[in-house]
Amino acid sequence: MRKARFPHKISIFAMTIRTRKFLGTIALLVLVVVWSLTGMALAQMPWLAASGIAQAIFYVVAGLGWVLPAMPIVSWMSKPDV
Repeated sequence: MRKARFPHKISIFAMTIRTRKFLGTIALLVLVVVWSLTGMALAQMPWLAASGIAQAIFYVVAGLGWVLPAMPIVSWMSKPDV
């Protein structure tokens, strides 16, 4: 059998779950702030203000849409330590 060239697996990018949760929390806060500011800016558009059904659809999408980009961040945060 052939011996491994590097017997000890050393990872420069290894993070503890505590560090991942800290960085993930910051990323989620940035995501929510940017998402809400973008949503508020888009809500002021004249074409959106002219239609009640367009407003309803926009607010549902804007209100729930941040969850999709947040899901990978949350799953990355909750990975166990190796």
